[in-house]
Amino acid sequence: MNKQQRFDAILNYFQQNHPVAETELMYTNPYELLVAVILSAQCTDKRINMITPKLFEHFPNADVLSEASPDAVFDIIRSISYPNNKAKHLVSMAKMLKNDFHNIVPSEIEELVKLPGVGRKTANVIASVVYNKPAMAVDTHVFRVSARLGLTKGAKNPLQTEQQLMKHIPTNLVAISHHWLILHGRYVCVARSPKCSECGLSTWCDYFQKLGK
Repeated sequence: MNKQQRFDAILNYFQQNHPVAETELMYTNPYELLVAVILSAQCTDKRINMITPKLFEHFPNADVLSEASPDAVFDIIRSISYPNNKAKHLVSMAKMLKNDFHNIVPSEIEELVKLPGVGRKTANVIASVVYNKPAMAVDTHVFRVSARLGLTKGAKNPLQTEQQLMKHIPTNLVAISHHWLILHGRYVCVARSPKCSECGLSTWCDYFQKLGK
């Protein structure tokens, strides 16, 4: 089995068994998703969904958030990871969104990464989820699952993983593939003690095949 055949088989499995896959972050507009993704760095979506309703009640848009003090934001998000830095990033992001982008979340990766608190992964999520662009956001789940399945080889960082995945995933499937890999890593191919006995991808999985040898 060559690399493309492996990709085709795995993508076909996901298409057949998980035709609907989307972010588990709760949001109602691009601004809210941007805030949620910034907050989700090194934190679970479940935890973020617990605090964002109150956050969006107090700061419903970039205009309001841009006028806030980081301390006021910190008080609401203090239960998540790195609340101090994230509070500062959110206020600064809102100011730039208001002043430079007229309160419109940009669709281009190059523009998104200019925003405080927005790295390439976050930018790819926004481009993919909001604007349905073929952007592959690589978090720890995507990085781990891609390597275990044998979709990537020797990737040392998220960018290398992204580049390898983009070579073999059809453009129209890139956006949903991001969610397939994340959800598979979150619920089946977990970091410790992956649930190989429950996994429908074992036939094509490098990690599983090596376990059997």
